[in-house]
Amino acid sequence: MKLEHLALQPDIDSWLQSFPANLTENPLVGQSRATKAFDDALQQRGTYSNIYALFSPGILKRDALNAYFSEHQWEHSSWYDWVYMANPNDALRPIAVNIPSGSAEAFLEAVWAFINLPKDQRETAYKEINQAYDTHKLRDYMQQIRDVSPEEIQGEQLASILVAHKHPAPYYYCDRVTEERLFGHIGVQAIEGTVRSELHLIEPGLIHKANGGVLAIEVAELLEDIKLWKRLKNVIESGELDWSTPKPDSGTAFFYRPEPVPVNLKVILLGSRNEYAQLREYDEDFDHFFPFLADFHGHYATQNDPVAPYFGYLNYVWQIADVLPLNQSGYAGLLKVCARYTDYQQELTLNSVRLLQVLREANSCALERQQTEIDKQAIEDALQQQRDREGNLAELSRRSILEQQVRIDTHGEAIGQLNGLTVVTMGGSEFGEPSRITATIHYGDGDIIDIERKSDLSGNIHTKGVMILSAYLANQFARYAPLSVSATVVFEQSYYEVDGDSASLGELCCLMSALANIPLKQSLAITGAVDQFGNVQSIGAVNEKIEGYYALCKERGFNGDQGVIIPVSNKHQLNLNEEVIDAVKHGNFHIYAVAHVEEALEILSSCRADDFFQKVKENTLEDDASDQPIGFWRRLFS
Repeated sequence: MKLEHLALQPDIDSWLQSFPANLTENPLVGQSRATKAFDDALQQRGTYSNIYALFSPGILKRDALNAYFSEHQWEHSSWYDWVYMANPNDALRPIAVNIPSGSAEAFLEAVWAFINLPKDQRETAYKEINQAYDTHKLRDYMQQIRDVSPEEIQGEQLASILVAHKHPAPYYYCDRVTEERLFGHIGVQAIEGTVRSELHLIEPGLIHKANGGVLAIEVAELLEDIKLWKRLKNVIESGELDWSTPKPDSGTAFFYRPEPVPVNLKVILLGSRNEYAQLREYDEDFDHFFPFLADFHGHYATQNDPVAPYFGYLNYVWQIADVLPLNQSGYAGLLKVCARYTDYQQELTLNSVRLLQVLREANSCALERQQTEIDKQAIEDALQQQRDREGNLAELSRRSILEQQVRIDTHGEAIGQLNGLTVVTMGGSEFGEPSRITATIHYGDGDIIDIERKSDLSGNIHTKGVMILSAYLANQFARYAPLSVSATVVFEQSYYEVDGDSASLGELCCLMSALANIPLKQSLAITGAVDQFGNVQSIGAVNEKIEGYYALCKERGFNGDQGVIIPVSNKHQLNLNEEVIDAVKHGNFHIYAVAHVEEALEILSSCRADDFFQKVKENTLEDDASDQPIGFWRRLFS
């Protein structure tokens, strides 16, 4: 099937018709699955209902969390101020006391006034404090100091505020994860040669500050020291945060142990899918503590959701980019970029970082032309600048072909030879280029020798692909009698490991050409995987592969026959640049989509598949006068 130019890119015009009258900012567009997981988790209490938030690359985590928690909160939030009070019985064991949020300073003033009252005048103040700051731990502490004079208080300080909440945050965020930052720290001081701690040297961690609410933690840094993960899990499970024991060389501070703080917390771990898999494998209890998976994925599927909300996401990216406004053509160019980043015509990217980079570079291009808006040309200029920066390796590779250092034919016909389409990823650059595949046959028992594998240049997936095409040949031609020929197949002038099965269609067509002794067009390049029945299966990086071959044909000059053959299942991933689309429209370059190897053979050879197969059978298996099967090669060499 030959594809028309309208099938080579997304239907951007229809998307633009959904442009809303009033734009809003929404970084959570397309994340209903993740926000539903948050909704469900925030209805549960803490210990066994925490969240793992899985973020695709390029999503700005803080922006996503800010947007969600601006409208939601944990239903079981319980905010308190926490203070450490001097223990009247042991100066080395300060007592943790919680009081209503925002009342720490007033509470300490009231307690100080209470302590300085004569013991026989304290009853009224005692009742007032208990009523005003009524918590269980407060009542316990007031009972301990009910008849204590200021001189009997152990230590130099009466109290120190650990956490005070005048306006609790919707959530707290821990990005630089260290033991002190997460769990707090007890400092020490040396006075006249004596090392010791005091109330004012107790520093809270983010767990203390978020206590009663939600704490989001970057899991990548948490896992750099597995001891931090174990301690965090212990805090979640036990419901209290004990202080780390100071090192023995800290002197008397070794014995300073403030009372643990009870913890009521909802924890959100922020990370990738790989880190999620690592935690599940490492800790069998992980799923118990983090049963809610919030998957912030990187694509917006327009076949499932309306396009209009996506413009709210683009407006959010535009706002943080702080660039010139986009006109309609600018939105058209940006939408094309959004689809290209997903490798699918009906999906749009949610990678905010990449779009941010494109917008800022397009803004610079627009300003250079003294424009007041970003248009499609500015977007294309920005993309071209990116390609120019990253295109050195692609140009060197193409030059080696043009100078005949690497042989790639783009015209004529040849037996047992064709151009496969590959993608090279090296040093941060990714580009498509053709690779010459050749096959030869010889008398043998039907096996296929993969030279890449024999030379240890074949990856596992490529080896699997060769074995599959070998199975196809056996099923097609050796079901009732063995093939009397063997074959070799190789990527010519390839000196690095070859992996992936996207060349198996090309290798199969090459082998069939050698077996049938029928030439194939060298003006066409091919990509695709095959199964044992000859069905063509999809491959990756289809746009890069097509554009790489197009660039070579353009350099050599078009002859009207050049083009590519791709799997029909990849047609919805096409999002080619305008130059390639124009070349296809004007008949200078062709794109064919096939579903079976027979279709590919007919395009490559201009020969019917049945005739092709018959020729293979004639060359590999023939009958003699006694109706006994005698192989062509056996008769040739006898």
